[in-house]
Amino acid sequence: MKRITGKYERVTAAGEGFSAFIPHPLPPSKPKLHLDKAILDTLQKAEQGLARLELAGEMVPSLNWFIYAFVRKEAVTSSQIEGTQATLIDLINFEAEENITKKDDADVEEICNYLDALKYARAEVRRKNGLPLSMRLLNETHHRLMKGVRGKTKQPGEIRRSQNWIGGARPGTAIFVPPPSNRLIELLGNFEKYIHAEDDLPPLIRAGLLHVQFETIHPYLDGNGRIGRLLIALLLEHWNLLSEPLLYLSLYFKRHRDEYYRKLASVRTEGDWEGWNAFFLNGVATISEEAVSLARHLFAMVTKDRERLMGTSEATVVSLRLFELLPLHPIVTMPGVVKLLETTKPTAIKAITLLEKLGILSESSGRKRDRTFCYSGYLEKLRVGTELAAS
Repeated sequence: MKRITGKYERVTAAGEGFSAFIPHPLPPSKPKLHLDKAILDTLQKAEQGLARLELAGEMVPSLNWFIYAFVRKEAVTSSQIEGTQATLIDLINFEAEENITKKDDADVEEICNYLDALKYARAEVRRKNGLPLSMRLLNETHHRLMKGVRGKTKQPGEIRRSQNWIGGARPGTAIFVPPPSNRLIELLGNFEKYIHAEDDLPPLIRAGLLHVQFETIHPYLDGNGRIGRLLIALLLEHWNLLSEPLLYLSLYFKRHRDEYYRKLASVRTEGDWEGWNAFFLNGVATISEEAVSLARHLFAMVTKDRERLMGTSEATVVSLRLFELLPLHPIVTMPGVVKLLETTKPTAIKAITLLEKLGILSESSGRKRDRTFCYSGYLEKLRVGTELAAS
């Protein structure tokens, strides 16, 4: 029996008629979601992967290193899926040089907005009297995501009041047309209720269902994909699957972008929630294992480099302090080091020079003035998957 996941409604806009898709409320029914052995095995792998990732975060001396790194990796890849032409190195360079030169880079600013939006949303759900996981919270998060960038004219923080579509120059030629704006209050009300409803489905599967439902409703004029993927991180924390945003799942979606969009579409056209579940859970399992491995390698590298620094007679308190900041500031400038360590320019230069001599830092700007130095070995491992495809 083929599952029907929604219905089409004829809509007229600007004198043109077209069919918009209205999704049925979650959970899937008629028939109910089928969790066969293959899906349950993949679910188990995904849950075990998240448990190992959570454990890896608990075992390292500084969890902030990995939150810093993995959140940025997620922000960059989620933005790249939407066409943002900036890399992880571009982002970290931008952050390092922000206090030196005024730079206008809309692509990087979009990624910075993603970081601010996630930070805000997580703080709210953790705050005693903060906003719960709800459309109001997502609206406020969307407002921060779209602040001051190319989408600033597209109703930041507001549910759309007009029709949108995906692909094509107009709704009549679009690949997919989401629900009309007059249906959004009801649809989003049901969406929000399902977040907090009692349900026998495993939380990880529910997170995948809610992501698809959000993308199908497409409640904003812009930024739906990024908010929909950010929602996954919030749901994992909401259901205590991860206590910190250590899963950069957008890297999996980026690697398999065409399949990602096909699976989303197949839910609407074929009722194939099972195919989506298999794809989503495999992504969680894959990226969880990769993140655990990356955390292990980064920690081992930092430990080895610290031992090398402490083993040289030239090591100073300031050089050690600078080294300990590198995982949170893997690209630094001399003025930045002066500010971070609250020290003098000559002392900062001496510390940078020593770390450069040991091969820990390397000059990365190629400039004679306003030079930047990067923790190159660390960044080489961290940047994997965040580069732009060759044109």
